[in-house]
Amino acid sequence: MSPRPAPDRTARRAQITHLTRQVAEAEGWAAVTMRRLAGELGVTQPVLYSAFTSRQDLVDAVALDGFTALSAALEAAPATPPARMGAYLDFAVAHPRTYEAMFSLPSQLRFGDSTHAPLGRAFTAIREAFPTTGDDGADDVRAEVAWSTLHGLATLQAGGRLPAGRTRARLEAAQRMLTPGTT
Repeated sequence: MSPRPAPDRTARRAQITHLTRQVAEAEGWAAVTMRRLAGELGVTQPVLYSAFTSRQDLVDAVALDGFTALSAALEAAPATPPARMGAYLDFAVAHPRTYEAMFSLPSQLRFGDSTHAPLGRAFTAIREAFPTTGDDGADDVRAEVAWSTLHGLATLQAGGRLPAGRTRARLEAAQRMLTPGTT
């Protein structure tokens, strides 16, 4: 009898991350436990811990997966402020628990850390929509302010603190404030 082949660690991590996103989006982060995930996957908890050393590791994997998806959504939109801002808010609305993992839950992920390319891709997609004419780092600052503005709008909108009927007006106002030469 030949030994069982070793499982593909990358495929296993992707499967666990996908299931985690599904459970979190459907029932919230409180429903995500290693015991539950192991049960739904038909494996033991040590199998999960061989792919992710902790629940925090798993949340960070969901966040990175979210940044990959957000980057793709931003890059698919035209590199204009209204298109990229709309794509950002649409992503936040469509994936609230993934967005929560990306920005609100504790995380070891840091922008500017070259080991987390999806974060850099998302930031670049925002920066492309809000360019400046100088080489003094102003592009990054403008992108940071744009991202902060979008994050604030997405968070307040998700919390039901902003009237839904004024989303477009808020995006237009943000664009005027963040883009030189617009009225």
